[in-house]
Amino acid sequence: MGKHKKSKLRSDPLVGRPAPLTDQILEDTSVRAPGRTKVRERQGDEIKFVDDKLSKKILKQAREQQEELEEEHGTVSNKKKKKTVTLGAGTSQDSEDEDLEDEDFPALRAAGEDLYETVEVNEDDEEALAMFMSHDAPARRTLADIIQEKITEKQTEIQSQMSDNMSVNMQQLDERVINMYQQISDILSKYRSGKLPKAFKIIPALNNWEQILYLTKPEEWSAASVYQATRIFASNLNAKMAQRFFNLVLLPRIRDDIAEYKKLNFHLYQALRKSLFKPAAFFKGILLPLCESGTTTLREAIIVASVLAKNSIPMLHSAAALLKIAEMDYNGANSIFLRSLLDKKYALPFRVIDAVVYHFLRFVNDKRQLPVLWHQSLLTFIQRYKEDLSSEQKDSLMELLRVHVHEQITPEIRRELVNSKCRGEEGNPVPQEMQFD
Repeated sequence: MGKHKKSKLRSDPLVGRPAPLTDQILEDTSVRAPGRTKVRERQGDEIKFVDDKLSKKILKQAREQQEELEEEHGTVSNKKKKKTVTLGAGTSQDSEDEDLEDEDFPALRAAGEDLYETVEVNEDDEEALAMFMSHDAPARRTLADIIQEKITEKQTEIQSQMSDNMSVNMQQLDERVINMYQQISDILSKYRSGKLPKAFKIIPALNNWEQILYLTKPEEWSAASVYQATRIFASNLNAKMAQRFFNLVLLPRIRDDIAEYKKLNFHLYQALRKSLFKPAAFFKGILLPLCESGTTTLREAIIVASVLAKNSIPMLHSAAALLKIAEMDYNGANSIFLRSLLDKKYALPFRVIDAVVYHFLRFVNDKRQLPVLWHQSLLTFIQRYKEDLSSEQKDSLMELLRVHVHEQITPEIRRELVNSKCRGEEGNPVPQEMQFD
């Protein structure tokens, strides 16, 4: 007798046609496992994630709760809770690293951390540096001075055709535009954190951006406003226009703040660091004008040099700056900037090295007593590039050391020169990337 095949049809009321009677009898007399209910996921259902804004709010609340717990247990020295304050939203072109950097501001300030060491200036050093300052330096020009001159030239029709595109008479602007940006100037003078007006963010895209910027009264901006403006203009202007903003707005504000408070505001220091986003504009708009002014104080030079030391700068920009500084008339600030750039240990072209050597050799016939800064910058140069000097240059430098002597630094410079190889000697080949002039 053949094997009985189980029918696929069951006596189930849900089935349209009943099973045969013999199958129904067999199923009633046998044990049958209950049917399983399979639960299948819908293909349309997708896994949902928490969006960025909500996750930031969650992290912020968790951070605040953690601070409250630490305060209750006495693990935080500050009794008052510090609010998490950001300096406002950046432009769409700012990177995520910049946003994270802004969120770190309150933590740095709450912990009392300074980005540069407290500058303690010795009176003797200031007097020695004052001997090399220019006493007939031209007066500093701000954006307000430049714009006022352009308006006057426009009114008297003396302005040249090339500068017509860069300036607009205030009377040609719509009265509503003037009122709007004057209201923005009131906001920027009191700004501490948060978002900036959109009308201010579009200034870099305007042809007459200098004229519109003048309406906002940059000399009355708060320090936080200066930082935010530097971020916007450094990101959206080309190098030439950013140079004008750094030179006419940022540099005067930094020098005035240092002169008044004997140190640099935290936000202004961050603005100075942000200006390095455009290295060419930074050197042409801030560093070289400081060297050319002849009135740069020791405190100003140390603070600006700390920005050079703590940030990465492309070699070609630094080499061009070294070449320019070496060819300038000497003042004490030049030695500080030279030392900071030489300490970065670039593989400099021989043309730049020769210019720095000639910069020091110009003092062979100088009868003045040179400051310690000059000897320190010479020592740094010899330590970094002693093997890139020719034998004639070393002989000339040894002659220089007989004229200008420092009891502690000069013997070290001589030792470095004597115990080093010369450029092009056997065993000291010239690197290929340094052979061009």
